[in-house]
Amino acid sequence: MIKRIRDLESDYGHQLFKLQKEAYKVEAEMIGFADIPPLLETYEQFKHCHETFLCYLKGDALAGAISYTKENGQLLICRMVVHPDYFRQGIADALLHALQLHVDWEKISVSTGKMNLPARNLYEKNGFTHKEDVEAAPRLSISIYEKQHSFYVCHDKKHNE
Repeated sequence: MIKRIRDLESDYGHQLFKLQKEAYKVEAEMIGFADIPPLLETYEQFKHCHETFLCYLKGDALAGAISYTKENGQLLICRMVVHPDYFRQGIADALLHALQLHVDWEKISVSTGKMNLPARNLYEKNGFTHKEDVEAAPRLSISIYEKQHSFYVCHDKKHNE
């Protein structure tokens, strides 16, 4: 089940905070960079992030989440986290699909560690285009991806009647 969460001062907010720490520890090891901002974030900072979260619940367990901000049809994916116990079960895919289906958007942007191959593969297989790699900090390069919404307009008179 996927559930939208906005109130981070709730029990879900506490669970999300713990979940992101577990997930980003794995990414930090994978990319060889321990100072990923969500790992340094306090709960006080986290609960004031102004992001909307879509959470993947497996029974009572919070298995994953994606967060985003939206401005003028532009979505920015801020966090994509899956608990290590639930890796490789399609949860990130399901969250990404839910975001694209249930939130109006014209363009989605996301960044991930250049060395985070599972995340890069996720975005590429879901139609995101690699825009550039940027050195975000010494020893940390991030890959930036974008996806434009495809609007199909039918100009055939028969289909417009």
